[in-house]
Amino acid sequence: MSAAPDHTPTFAKHSITDRIGQAAPYLLVPVLILAGFIAIGAPTSWLTLTVSGLAMGMMIFIMASGLTLVFGLMDIINFGHGAFISLGAFVGVSVLFGLGGWTDAASLPLNIAAILLAILAAMLLTGALAWAFERVIVRPVYGSHLKQILITVGALIVIEEAIHVIWGGEETFLNRPNALRGAVTFAGAALEKYRILAVVVGLAIFFGLRLVLQRTKIGLIVRAGVENPDMVEALGYRLRLVFVGVFIAGSALAGLGGVMWALYEQVITAGMGENMMVLIFIVVIIGGLGSVEGAFVGALLVGLLQNYVAFLEPKLALVSNIGLMTVILLWRPQGMMTVAKGS
Repeated sequence: MSAAPDHTPTFAKHSITDRIGQAAPYLLVPVLILAGFIAIGAPTSWLTLTVSGLAMGMMIFIMASGLTLVFGLMDIINFGHGAFISLGAFVGVSVLFGLGGWTDAASLPLNIAAILLAILAAMLLTGALAWAFERVIVRPVYGSHLKQILITVGALIVIEEAIHVIWGGEETFLNRPNALRGAVTFAGAALEKYRILAVVVGLAIFFGLRLVLQRTKIGLIVRAGVENPDMVEALGYRLRLVFVGVFIAGSALAGLGGVMWALYEQVITAGMGENMMVLIFIVVIIGGLGSVEGAFVGALLVGLLQNYVAFLEPKLALVSNIGLMTVILLWRPQGMMTVAKGS
């Protein structure tokens, strides 16, 4: 007896396949969390590591989100992005030191207000520096990746040396605000208060970026500029101004991420941004150029995997994310959620 013919329309089959393909990257995070639970075994340890991994991933996402837009929209390889992370950290920490009365107070509102002021100062300064950086350093090398790498690495070194001159070359240690020290107990697991805050801030930044990119006119122009810059300019929009705005916003996000990372590590150095660039580029590459959603998923995968592997087999922690990038690129060479650029 022959099987009944499949009368499902071809376009419907493609639609289902496309939807599964689009959802697949999002499923990687819960799959990794489940795999971590099976591998670790102890629920309390797993919960602590998961929250820590999510917090780490959120902070990496904040730093990477600006770079992925700059890379995807402007086609600029900006190694100087790490300098904005370091500069943001030092500016933010200086503000926190100046608000010692607020950070030492046993008041969560005062502590949060101090952090917000530190973040605001860091974003304003890094955004202002980014405007000059784009005009003087980046603009002359549009279209040449090799020159971009060389000149932005040089700028990174110059800014790091300027940080040494202003703040000194020694490591700077800091304490978290009073109400954010220590941990809370949930289901028998100790969850650090600051890491919970980092998860909340990261989610707020992610949904804020999605709102801007998908629900506003400027977001439409940015997304259209990623896919087809020639068409955007033909419609009368000054894409160069959009480029500058995106560059400033991306660098300001790097400054924000620098403050968050400084409070996470509780120590800052002039080279901290440079050290973070390896993880940031991994996130940008596996997420897909120009994709905020891809950077978000990629950052969570990086944060979770590093925490799980460091607990299970510390010697493999350093190479775990390189392995992750290899697997992702073998599966999807253009990244998980790449935004195709028009010709």
